[in-house]
Amino acid sequence: MSFERAERYLLGTIDEVTSRRSSYKLDRMRAFLRELGQPHLAYATIHVGGTSGKGSVSAMIACALQAAGRRTGLHTKPHFHSMTERARIDGEAIPRERFASLLDAMMPAIEHTTSRYGRPTYYETLLALAFTYFAQERVDVAVIEVGLGGRLDGTNVVEPLVAAITSVGYDHTDVLGSTIEEIAFEKAGIAKHGVPLVLAAVPLPAQAVIERYAAEVGAPLVRVADVVHVEVEESETGGQRLHIRSKGGSYRLLLPALGIFQRSNAATAIAVVEQLADQLRPTPEQLIKGFGELMVAGRMELVGGSPAVVFDIAHNAEKAEALAASLRERFAGRRIHFVVAIGEGKDARGILTSLASLPSSFIFTSFAASGRRAIAPARLATIAQSFGSWGRAIDDPIEAFSVARRLAESRDVVVVTGSTFVVAGLREWYAPAPV
Repeated sequence: MSFERAERYLLGTIDEVTSRRSSYKLDRMRAFLRELGQPHLAYATIHVGGTSGKGSVSAMIACALQAAGRRTGLHTKPHFHSMTERARIDGEAIPRERFASLLDAMMPAIEHTTSRYGRPTYYETLLALAFTYFAQERVDVAVIEVGLGGRLDGTNVVEPLVAAITSVGYDHTDVLGSTIEEIAFEKAGIAKHGVPLVLAAVPLPAQAVIERYAAEVGAPLVRVADVVHVEVEESETGGQRLHIRSKGGSYRLLLPALGIFQRSNAATAIAVVEQLADQLRPTPEQLIKGFGELMVAGRMELVGGSPAVVFDIAHNAEKAEALAASLRERFAGRRIHFVVAIGEGKDARGILTSLASLPSSFIFTSFAASGRRAIAPARLATIAQSFGSWGRAIDDPIEAFSVARRLAESRDVVVVTGSTFVVAGLREWYAPAPV
C-alpha cells in the first residue's frame, strides 16, 4: 500500500459516520485493539484531556521526557499538515512509507472488527496505528492526547501513570452536553483508580464535578494551583522567560512559545511530570532543556515581518478569549487584522465576540477539507455585524490573507485564526517549514 492509497482510505472513512453521538463509544475501539494484540498496553502512558491546551501540554511533557533520554511517543490531534504527525517518536513523525505499511498490516484487524462493530472510524484507525507504531518501536513512554471529551473517547483504553485535565469549556456540545457540568463529567471520565489526576484551573462548577468523580473512582487529585506557581521574568520576540516554583523544584526557563495560556500549560505539564516515578521523571535541568526545545505550530506562533503575522488555532470561544488576552498583552496598542475561518457547528458568535474586543478588523474566509465544512464567510460577516463589528467576506483564504496584509500598516499585526484547516493551510503557504 502506498501512502497516497493509505491516505485515500482513511479520508474515505470520515463521511461514513452518520451520527457523531452514535459513534462516540468504546466497544469498537476495544475490539479493534484486541485484534491488534493490545498495543496500547505495551508501554507506559500519560493521558491528557481538556477543552483547550491539551495539545501544548502533551508536547511539553514529551519534550521533557525526550530531554531525559526516554524514548517518547506522542499522539496529538488534529494534525497540522499530515496524518503522519499523529504518531511521533522523539519529535519525529512516522515516515510515510512506514505509515502505509502499518495500515496495510492492520487491514485484517479492521475487517474482523468491521464484521461485528462496523468499520473503525478515521480517528479510531489513526489512533490504533499510533498505538501499534509505539509498541513496535518499543517506546519507554507515550503521551496520549484525548480526542473528544474523555469518558468515551477512543484514548480512554490506556492505563496511564498520570492523567491531566487542562481546561473545561464549551466545545463539541452536540456530543458532550450543553452545560459546563455535563462537559466536565465527560472530561472527568479519564480519571482512574489510583492514578493521579492533575487538574488545571477550571470553572468552579466544573471543578466540583471533577472532584466528585475523582473521589468516586479513587483517583488522587492534584490541583495545579496548589503545587505550581509561575512568574514572568521577561518577554522576548519568540518566547518568554519564566520562573516556575513547585513542590519538586525551581525552574528558570525560556519557553519558546508566546501566549498567557502557555504559562498555565507549562505549569500543568510540570505538575504532571512531577507525579512520575524516579525512573521516568526528568531532573529539573532536563526539564528546562526539554521545554527550551518546544515547538508548537499554530499556537500563538509569531512569524517575522512587517506587518508581523501570527498563526493561532482558536476554534472555540475559550481559545479565542485566550488568544485575545495574549494579543492584548503582547501587542498592546497595535491594531489587529484577523483572517478568520470557522467550521460548521462551532460557536462563531462566541469566537468573534472575543476577538472583536481588540482594536481590529476582520476578513472572513473559508477552507476546504475532507469531511469538514466551513461556515460561509458572508454568514460570519453577518454574525459580526449583529454585534456592531464589521468585516469583508473573501472565499479564497490566500486572497483573504493577502488583502489583510495589504491593509495592515507596518506596526499592525495580521492574525490567522479559527479553524485548524485555515491556520495550517495559510501557515504552509506563507512560511513553509518542517513542523
